Amino acid sequence: MRRLAPAVAVLLAGCTVGPNFETPKVDSPAAYGAEPTDVPGRTYGGEIDTRWWTSFRDPELSSLVDRLAKQNLDLQTAAERIQQARAQRDVAASQGLPHIDATPKYTRERESPNGITGLVEPVPGAPLEFNLFQPMLSAGWELDLFGRVRRAVEAANAQTQSAIEARRGIALSAIAELAQDYMQLRQLQREESFVRDDLALSNKRVALVRNRFANGVATTLDIAQAEAQASTIAQNLPTLRSQEAQMINAIGLLLAEPPRSLADELAKPAPQPPIPPQVPIGLPGELMRRRPDIRQAEADLHAATAQTGVAVASFYPDISLSGSFGFESLKTSTLFDWASRAFMGGASVDLPIFEGGRLKGTLRLRKSQQREAVIVYRKTVLQAWHDVDNALTTYAEAQHAQADTQATVQADARALRAAEQQYREGVATFIDVIAAQSALLQAQDALARGNALVEIDLVALYKALGGGWEDPS
Repeated sequence: MRRLAPAVAVLLAGCTVGPNFETPKVDSPAAYGAEPTDVPGRTYGGEIDTRWWTSFRDPELSSLVDRLAKQNLDLQTAAERIQQARAQRDVAASQGLPHIDATPKYTRERESPNGITGLVEPVPGAPLEFNLFQPMLSAGWELDLFGRVRRAVEAANAQTQSAIEARRGIALSAIAELAQDYMQLRQLQREESFVRDDLALSNKRVALVRNRFANGVATTLDIAQAEAQASTIAQNLPTLRSQEAQMINAIGLLLAEPPRSLADELAKPAPQPPIPPQVPIGLPGELMRRRPDIRQAEADLHAATAQTGVAVASFYPDISLSGSFGFESLKTSTLFDWASRAFMGGASVDLPIFEGGRLKGTLRLRKSQQREAVIVYRKTVLQAWHDVDNALTTYAEAQHAQADTQATVQADARALRAAEQQYREGVATFIDVIAAQSALLQAQDALARGNALVEIDLVALYKALGGGWEDPS
């Protein structure tokens, strides 16, 4: 018996058939492409900051992100999907555990003397009508010798991990969207500030032209042109206010807040957050362990591989142990007497012989799904590298464009001062002043948009790098 014990243990432990999961090997670039160094915000190969939004040093933005983690409805939905995946894992695991059921039973029966009972000589005095009490416990256990259940549990674990990575991806996207909306809001507020300043200057010019008209220097055409210019500038304010309200509501929606609930908090203008002087971007090889979509694709591949194992195990026999124990009596007074005990025990083997091609078709399906998951994984990795490379270039070039726009604003400001001076001296017409002011206003708007675009592109770079809110779920 001692010699048989190890053999029995090995038999009960069984083996796990089917392919074992291995992460596909993908050759990553040694480094990202060289980016310009003549920009305020440079990139280097340092460790990624998972709380990158704090690098903007904006307390309001950090506060919004902290609330987002608790309030965002998409994150709450994703969290429920994780719980569902874990519950499905428990369901899969339960198939490999013994189960015990209580089946107490009571019946009132009457046997017909003209039926089967008539073929058997009854016990003298035995009634044809009687009560039957049967409190029983039944148990069963699938031994899972070939790993069908274990592969199913492995697949369920991988699907749970996929749900976790999906939630991380949703979190990263939500934070990036919140940050970009916030940058656009500050941009719109800055544009409104420019417009109000220009409107104030235009109103002063209207007063100046009217004064010059009273002195016989200006004409009614000059007054009309000055008033039209002020009115044209004022027309920009309603559009900007509408866009600001929409952006505040967009942020509120991300935080699951009712419309206008953040108006008091965000309507007051604030400076656009400055970009950090240096941005760590890590190395391409680290990207696969950091991007949620890559890790989710890996988990999906793991699940597909395990499902292939389930299909392979379906070709092997299923061996189950079953049994029952309880009591059986015609009277309650003797129901629990030891003599009333009844039991059954045994084993069964379910061996597939002919399934009409179902098992082979399922295996072909699972293998194809596994190959597809490999392709999806490789494409996801490749897409991630492209995302980072494109984001790096876009971020650098946006800073170049911002520097050019800043130079344009300075030049247009000098041109406006010169036009105003020449108009006062009678050398230039008021049309020259209007043209110079329009050019400056457009340049200022472009500068505000350019500043926001640099910040938005930096957020897109952080998102492409996969950093952000590493919550273990």
